[in-house]
Amino acid sequence: MDAALSPDTATPLVDDPALTETIATVDANRHTLVENVMGVVTGVFLASFGLYLLKESGSVSGGTAGLALLLSYATHISFGVLFFAVNIPFFALALWKKGLAFTLRTTLTVALVSAFSYLHPLAFRIDSLNPVYGTLGGNLIVGVGLLILFRHGASLGGINILALVLQERLGWRAGYVQMAVDVVIVALSLIVASPWVVLLSALGAVVLNLVLALNHKQGRYLGRT
Repeated sequence: MDAALSPDTATPLVDDPALTETIATVDANRHTLVENVMGVVTGVFLASFGLYLLKESGSVSGGTAGLALLLSYATHISFGVLFFAVNIPFFALALWKKGLAFTLRTTLTVALVSAFSYLHPLAFRIDSLNPVYGTLGGNLIVGVGLLILFRHGASLGGINILALVLQERLGWRAGYVQMAVDVVIVALSLIVASPWVVLLSALGAVVLNLVLALNHKQGRYLGRT
């Protein structure tokens, strides 16, 4: 046990929190209610704003958000309504595998993203947006928002829930699971978008999921919900 500590400073020489965290530090690393609220609101704001940039760019993304964007282009139904609707079946999966608290937080975040989808166009009107900038930048912002939500025990529902469950049960990286599903969703956008938009959307999906794959690793982040 003492071999993992420096004799002079008693500082862990290994950088894996899963190996060095003790019972005494678990409570210290637990998020407070205020931290969770701020984390969820921040994550929702960033993710919804990134989705707004994607919509204004005419591109799509992965996950249920990308599916909702795709359906909104095809049906002209509000993104906010579609985003909440496509997530409903996944709430049951969240309740079964992740528990009531996670399900309630996820339901709240989905509802907030739907609400913010109406707020952003009213507060920030975009007259001109380069599609490359909007697509890549939007996906980057969505990825950061998702990362914050994951670290506060929430998600944007849908495929995010499935990805988190598979990571916990099978050890598969959440970002890689999401990326595989995103490829299918982006490919479906060929129905309503040009090949250039689909290619750009695919690159954006890679950016989003690399943010998750490179930053969301079990044991790396000490915060607990």
